[in-house]
Amino acid sequence: MIDPSDPLTGPGDDGAVVETAGRGSMIVCGEAMHPAFVAADPRSAGVAAVLANVNDLAAMGAVPRGIVNTVVAPASVAAEALEGMAEAAALYDVAIVGGHISEHEGEPALSAFAVGDADRVLSVSRARPGQDLVFATCLEGRMRADFPFFTTLAHQGPRLARDVRLLAEAARDGLAHAAKDVSMAGSIGSLAMLLEPGELGAEIDLGELPAPAGVSLDRWLVCFPTYAFWLTTDRPGRCVDLFRSAGLAAAVVGTITGSGVLTMRDGDASREVFDLKSEPITGLWS
Repeated sequence: MIDPSDPLTGPGDDGAVVETAGRGSMIVCGEAMHPAFVAADPRSAGVAAVLANVNDLAAMGAVPRGIVNTVVAPASVAAEALEGMAEAAALYDVAIVGGHISEHEGEPALSAFAVGDADRVLSVSRARPGQDLVFATCLEGRMRADFPFFTTLAHQGPRLARDVRLLAEAARDGLAHAAKDVSMAGSIGSLAMLLEPGELGAEIDLGELPAPAGVSLDRWLVCFPTYAFWLTTDRPGRCVDLFRSAGLAAAVVGTITGSGVLTMRDGDASREVFDLKSEPITGLWS
């Protein structure tokens, strides 16, 4: 159990907030890659290490400034992982500023840590009943056959640097209060993680959820996209327009409630997915 007395700097968000006198806030975060993923596809694991950190910073309204890494692996695996990190860092326009490498012939390990700065922090502690839920994503991509990852890297390419910084713009202009990037938990699981700290609920209309052509809804709801974010807002029109004007898909998909229950609706059918007052998602709170 973690003390929830300070949700801005405690658990619940995708990074830690460090206040800097007169210079806004610094966001610090980190990600560890699954060793089996690193061993099977070290280059993609390197890309994912950067992607996950940059998305975590974006979800808190931060602009990425630098990344460091730690690699413990055979020399050939370490080289491929670092090549993947360099490739992704170029796409996101963020510098890899340092790290540590240990050559090791056993199971590989790869972690990365990032820092960014935010003029205004997006935090799940600011999510409230009555706020609209916007889902913003890129739909031009393909689903990996071996892993539920929907990659849009080839389509977005150099646009990724601009696209990921749109959340900092949304924060700065007061177009969003909280955000969560869609990651391993999938779209609905990641939304539940946003709602959990405040025991909030939400009603989601699946008919409004942007989804890629040729991908079944059940796969889309549980996959890890390159670029997909939930945002809470009381200015839904302007929030949606910010992403659509950049050529991305965005829509108002639901509303936050105080019920603690996450409900999905599809036409006339509806289903309760999580009761966050009794069912833990991360288990960090009683």
